[in-house]
Amino acid sequence: MMRTAAAIGVTVALLYALYGLAAANFSGRADVDAYIDQLAIQQGFSREELTKLFNEAERKPAILDAIARPAEKIKPWSEYRDIFVTYDRIAQGVEFWRDNAAVLARAQQDYAVPPEIIVAIIGVETRFGRNAGSYRVLDALATLAFDYPPRSDFFRGELTQFLLLAREEGIDPRVPVGSYAGAMGYGQFIPSSFRSYAVDFDGDGKRNIWTSPQDAIGSVANYFRRHGWTADGAVVEPASIDSPRADAVANEGLNLAYTVGQLRALGVKVDGVPDAAEAGLYRMDGRTGYEYWVGLHNFYVITRYNHSSMYALAVHQLGEAIAAARAADVAPVEAAAR
Repeated sequence: MMRTAAAIGVTVALLYALYGLAAANFSGRADVDAYIDQLAIQQGFSREELTKLFNEAERKPAILDAIARPAEKIKPWSEYRDIFVTYDRIAQGVEFWRDNAAVLARAQQDYAVPPEIIVAIIGVETRFGRNAGSYRVLDALATLAFDYPPRSDFFRGELTQFLLLAREEGIDPRVPVGSYAGAMGYGQFIPSSFRSYAVDFDGDGKRNIWTSPQDAIGSVANYFRRHGWTADGAVVEPASIDSPRADAVANEGLNLAYTVGQLRALGVKVDGVPDAAEAGLYRMDGRTGYEYWVGLHNFYVITRYNHSSMYALAVHQLGEAIAAARAADVAPVEAAAR
């Protein structure tokens, strides 16, 4: 949802008015004590251990700033694409694929997800592990769970999921680091996604998406399979329109509300896709005018990772560029320009 800078500024001011005088950390707070009691009763945690843990957790005002600051202006597709489909990211993707070729091939065999999609997701999310976040997950989730009212319920749920996964995996919850919103590892899984989709793909008995690219690759592949990725299925196709009726249904949402046949009847021209395929029409602001794309089932699956049609298209195009550069052994800048 778009929010004006003024509205967000008011939100930030209210947050500081409400919480600016709170304890620097979390010890002795009634809401934290109540949460500890709830976890002890419902999940069997030790009150004493949780109290000690939250006494050591650190409230991070910078996280509240990051989540509440005015968002970047909404970029047109041409600028958004240029963030991700770059010479450096393609070159790094080719390197990551080369270094993990056997693992990616096994992930494709086990989960039927192509290497270029897995590589592109990890490239978009963290530049292949180079930028996976620097906040302790405990600090990030505790700060947002207790001091960010707009989404406190969500982040308390994720904090609980994090404590559960730490117990299940034998991880000290003080150790893992991630983004300011608590996303973790190469693929930036939130704790609930970790518990649902992370896998031990290197066979060492641990699900380690922080330092094991093998586990990260398997986990991303499992995420896509569990969300319905179709092997050898098309993702998205370029289109054109010849009717205002077609333009009117562009960008209606991420759900595939039409068949390709219905879109064609409205004036959408797209080649190589059967009429019966479920689809959506997406209009992007290109460099020289609007671009139209027909998103298919696997396009929708990519949006389950991040609910954005531009994200899905960027992942797809980055994956295509990496695959082209790797297969043809050409300079990444050439592949990016194709």
